[in-house]
Amino acid sequence: MKPEIQKAAELIKASDKVVAFTGAGISVESGIPPFRGENGLWSKYDPMVLDINYFHSHPLESWKVIKEIFYDFFGKAKPNIAHLVLSKMEANNLLQAIITQNIDNLHFEAGNKTVYEFHGNSRDLVCTGCGKKFEATKVSLENLPPVCDNCGKVLKPDFIFFGEAIPEPARTLSFQAAESADTLIVIGTTGEIMPASLIPLQAKESGAKIIEINPGKSSYTDKITDVYINAAATQALSALGKELGLEF
Repeated sequence: MKPEIQKAAELIKASDKVVAFTGAGISVESGIPPFRGENGLWSKYDPMVLDINYFHSHPLESWKVIKEIFYDFFGKAKPNIAHLVLSKMEANNLLQAIITQNIDNLHFEAGNKTVYEFHGNSRDLVCTGCGKKFEATKVSLENLPPVCDNCGKVLKPDFIFFGEAIPEPARTLSFQAAESADTLIVIGTTGEIMPASLIPLQAKESGAKIIEINPGKSSYTDKITDVYINAAATQALSALGKELGLEF
């Protein structure tokens, strides 16, 4: 792993604009399981609960699962060393932005400032009637489903459900960041979820070097990756942070 870490550090230092593109793999070591795969959430829960049409017709059934997954369970997760290294990189002007597919808020909690949440986030709730937004921590989830204090309609987490479009301006800003990057660091994603999977391809097409951190090969590895670090996010980013001279 050492030669690849050195190559990655050299690319980052030589770049004017470095962008990170993160997926579920960076948060697994914070205790958040991925949605797909052998131990993924969809092996335990029916993904139908996050279908937007099902949510509108069965809000109570959806909210029971949403509360358990995203607020009782995910709410206890804390940023790990991989998140903290990315925060240090931004603070030291070695990273200009993060594009994340995750909705767990951990990049913000780690201290990153410029984060484009491609799939939305779980820290806000939005009214399905009037569009008013609420901080999730300030809304009681004792009586489900939660409703808007303005119009009485059901509240929904501010992340995308199946059947919904990618939110703006996150979509546009994400592709713009990828297009303008000299180096894109792909972390913990297999490249299977559209349209997010197009972001690294956009960066490569626009001339960026691709650093990939994944414990197994992804759809990018043999196609667009320039430096492949075959390791978990915490291990790789700890080593990369040290190579960059960061204190964390």
